[in-house]
Amino acid sequence: MFRRRRQADENEPIPESGMGEAPTGEDEDEDGLAWPADEAGPDDLYPADQYSGDQGTGSPATAAGPWDSGERYPELQRVELGSLLIPVNPGQEVQLNVAGEQIVAASVTAGESVLQVQAFAAPKSGGLWDDVRGEIAEEIGSVGGESHEAHGPFGTELQARVSTEPGNPGSDLQPARYLGVDGPRWLLRGTISGQAASRAELAAPLEEVFAGIVVVRGDHPAPPRDLLEIQLPAEMQQAIEAEMAQAAERSQYPNPFERGPEITETR
Repeated sequence: MFRRRRQADENEPIPESGMGEAPTGEDEDEDGLAWPADEAGPDDLYPADQYSGDQGTGSPATAAGPWDSGERYPELQRVELGSLLIPVNPGQEVQLNVAGEQIVAASVTAGESVLQVQAFAAPKSGGLWDDVRGEIAEEIGSVGGESHEAHGPFGTELQARVSTEPGNPGSDLQPARYLGVDGPRWLLRGTISGQAASRAELAAPLEEVFAGIVVVRGDHPAPPRDLLEIQLPAEMQQAIEAEMAQAAERSQYPNPFERGPEITETR
């Protein structure tokens, strides 16, 4: 149900340089971006008139979340990860993405699709997602990918196609969706990759997870865009500390099956 994963093994699609020729049998959207005919384009996945009105922090029509820890939120089974309280559903796996010694993101896997989430400090005025979304789109375009702003259950999102092989101009492109919700002094960002990025029925369980997340901003000052700390669950941290203590205790006693120091006498 829960594991740690190194950053190098993440499934999150990261924009890389290079893009091959557009495959045949594609549809063009109104901005001229090419999308395969058998894959939903930005305006096909969620029609513009499907979502309207403001409901709670994230303004989705499907649920009132994501939530701030200071407001009343529905009781669900959640794994506590410091700044993120993530719902735990049957058939899904929660993982931590680690870079060096720092936990940089949490991921929820459902089948072959992944939702990766991060929470950042944001100004009281809000609106950080508008800036970040534009920066993501610029980065994707600079390395040969495609992106398009579209209506989604959490407001405006970025739907993209990014390279599957870093640095290979002829590599295929894979779909990705970038979600963002501005909360009270925080920004929750999510990335959906895998089949769920282009199929609404597969995305629904991951969208439900995103809507059920509770962000724990805390009262400490933090510059806008700073990553809010993600921590190991208390029970896992205790298990690791107990294991380390046992290992340290074992190291104090010699192993009877291990050869000790030897003295060679020369005459």
